[in-house]
Amino acid sequence: MRAALLTEYRKLVTTRLWWVLLVAMALVMVFMGASLAFTFSVPADQGGMGGGEGLPALTPTDVALSVYSVAAGFGYVFPVVVGALAVTGELRHMTITPTLLAEPRRGVVLGAKLLAALPVGLLFGLVGTAATVAGGATVLTLTGGETALGEPEVLRGLALSVLALGLWAVLGVGFGTVLTNQVAAVVVVLAYNQLVEPLLRLFLGSLEWGQPVTRFLPGAAAEALVGSSIYTAVGAGDLLEWWQGGLVLAAYALVLAAIGRATTFRRDIT
Repeated sequence: MRAALLTEYRKLVTTRLWWVLLVAMALVMVFMGASLAFTFSVPADQGGMGGGEGLPALTPTDVALSVYSVAAGFGYVFPVVVGALAVTGELRHMTITPTLLAEPRRGVVLGAKLLAALPVGLLFGLVGTAATVAGGATVLTLTGGETALGEPEVLRGLALSVLALGLWAVLGVGFGTVLTNQVAAVVVVLAYNQLVEPLLRLFLGSLEWGQPVTRFLPGAAAEALVGSSIYTAVGAGDLLEWWQGGLVLAAYALVLAAIGRATTFRRDIT
């Protein structure tokens, strides 16, 4: 297992794609953090979320957490893609053949891929969270708000944001074992991130029976782990407890990996 784990880790970090995605994530998260922080500085009657009729009253800590949590709730597309490509890339280029010749136990290979994705995901989490804070805290300061970076609740949320993005990378590996077409996997991840889950959360959140369901969606689970969400900030549903969110996100990763092991990794893929 140790040899397989080292091999899979080297595969992830010796290609150029991972750091290209890492840089892209940093740039996107700076922009998203800054944009969201600016939105909170604009009053609701002017189209923003800075308080007003129909919106929950938010403390500076609530605002800061809502801004900083965007990395785990929306920026996850980058570590998920990295995780998915760890599987789909091998299947597309047929490098899976020498991998399985070196380690014929397919369960070991899959387990090594899942474990190797975690530290890479944590790196994405560290960079993505830091970039979000850089953009968000700067705009909060410039607009007269508070960064709340000295608050224990915020610091805890930042640490859990890093963990959430690490779990997203593991989930990406599981997803890649289920949807093995590389292009399709990337398209589905982007579509889910940008359209499917946001629309589901807004639609189901407007229904009495649908609100509890939204808490178990992957993005909502990640935000629950962090402890805040832009959706809860505008009164669109509640979140699970932080530990429940972590368990739900990990469960998604394990269930997807189990499906992939029972399908893709069972048939002849060499």
